[in-house]
Order: sequence, then structure tokens, then C-alpha cells
Amino acid sequence: MKLTKDGEPYGLITNIQRYTIHDGPGIRTEIFFKGCPLRCLWCSNPEGLSPSREIGVYPAKCIGNSKCSFCIKACPEKENSPIRTCDDHLLKVDENAECAECFKCADECPANAIMIWGKRYTIPELVKIILKDRNFYLKTGGGVTLSGGEVMLQWEFAKLLLKECNANSINTCIESSLHCAREHMEQVYEYTDLIITDIKHMDTSKHREYTGVGNELILSNIKRTVELKKPVVLRIPVIPDHNNSEENIRATAEFIKNELNNNILQLQLLPYRKMGTEKYESLCIPYPMDDFIPPERAAWEKNLLDLTEILKKYGIPAVAGSTSKMIRA
Repeated sequence: MKLTKDGEPYGLITNIQRYTIHDGPGIRTEIFFKGCPLRCLWCSNPEGLSPSREIGVYPAKCIGNSKCSFCIKACPEKENSPIRTCDDHLLKVDENAECAECFKCADECPANAIMIWGKRYTIPELVKIILKDRNFYLKTGGGVTLSGGEVMLQWEFAKLLLKECNANSINTCIESSLHCAREHMEQVYEYTDLIITDIKHMDTSKHREYTGVGNELILSNIKRTVELKKPVVLRIPVIPDHNNSEENIRATAEFIKNELNNNILQLQLLPYRKMGTEKYESLCIPYPMDDFIPPERAAWEKNLLDLTEILKKYGIPAVAGSTSKMIRA
């Protein structure tokens, strides 16, 4: 676990969203942890992949070196500055070159053309933010959701934060791939009221092709989650031409019925949307599905409904989308 200079634990967080309704019951505060062991082709949050702080660059926001140049002046490398410009405007910050990762360029940019992905928060700092909306949690059955990236990469810090939420009688949820050590997962579960996780593909070779890892550990941890009688919501991110075949959906249904005994709160089928492309550009990372052309809305909506009906025939509480009302954990 990472510690501040004063010896206080901190987590690396990419974003904090208040008043969310998609990841758990009621109105929630969602905290996104940085770092992920998967590399899903369709990921819309590339800023959450690396476990380290990063610089994101938005050239369109730059007001021009001739008018500003605060970033260049702030850079300690001076003539060896990793800040790259083109036609008087910011192009990128080459962190693989001379960058000392001081992030002074981002601190000084008045237009937010340079930003830092990954902010350090201590437990008291996060709890202070969380408690601002306590009344909303109480009125709606909401609470706090830890997401990512991957929560389990910072499991010790996550456990401490969830423990504090429990101490304040706040409902807790984690959204995790469950590609993690079982002992870490079970320690985090001690203070977790609800678990949300994905089954991205039942064929482990396809799973590896699409996410960078096989599915054995994930499926094993899902089974263990059910054995521990933890409330769980499963999701399938339905990606056309990747995992939306009837064969894969039936294989998923067989797993849920036979291995989990249908002991889940809900199975949500989520539509693919091409999102986060500007964040990929800000990090100078190519979007893996940039050339993919998704089907028209009417087509994917019908596909989701057809797949939902297949799952329901297995006795699985399946719904299309993530905002359908679920049983409170």
C-alpha cells in the first residue's frame, strides 16, 4: 500500500462522480481507481489502465505558445523539455523522453490543455467527499461504488475505505473484473455489500484475444463470490461480432445456471458504445476498435432483447441495460 510522506495510506484515483445511478442501487458516489490488469479492446476509460500518474493532452484547448507558454516555462528540463508543439500550439508531452513526471506543466496550464490522470487521495479526504451526499444515500438506498480501472490492484486501500463507509452506515459496492488473487478479493468483501462484475466471453481463448487475459481466474472468483453468499450483479458488455453470438450467450447461461445455481441478483446486458476516443488521443494511445463500425441502434437494441429472452428461458433474471431496478443488496 502506498503511503504519503507522513505515512498515511493513499489511493490513486482517476475520477470521482457524484449522483450516479448506473453502478449499484440508488444515488451513489462512484470512485474510479487507477490501474487495470485487463486490456479490453472496447475499454472507454484508457486513463484507468496504467497504475501510474499520467499526463493527458488536449491540443484543441491550447491558447498558443505566443500567448501563453506557461507549460514550457514551468518545465524544469528547459531546452530538453518533453513538451512538443506544432504551429505554435501544444501537440503532446513525451513522458518517455526527458519528462521528470513533476507535472508542473499541468499545474500551470490556464486552459486545462494539459491535465493529470491520477490524483492521490487519503481515506479522510475521500470520506469527506462521500459524506456530502449521505442524505441522498439514505433516501434512495444508495451509497458508494468503487470502480476503475481495477479496485483490486489497490485492494488494501480499498478495504480501508470500505471499512470507513461501513462505520458510517453507508452501503458499499465494488465493480471489479475479479481478475485478482482470491485472498485479496475476500478481504475486500469483508466490507462490501454488493459486487458487480463482467462475464466478457465464455471461451477463454476469445477472452484472452479480446481482453489480454484468460477467463479461468475470473470465473473461479465469481463462483467463490456466490459460495460466500455475497450479492452479485453480473454484466455482459455485448460487443457485436465479438461476444454477441447465441452460442456464447447460451454458454454463459449454462455457467450461471449450473455453476452459480442462478444465485445472482441480476444479469445486465450492456450495449457497446464507441466512447472515450478523446481520452485515447489525449494519452497518444490508439483506440483498438477505431475501425469498428457498430450496427444501427435498432439492430443492437433488437439483439439485446433477443439475447435477454434466451437468458430468461434459463431462469436467469436478465435485463437490457444497467438502470433497471435491482433488489437492494
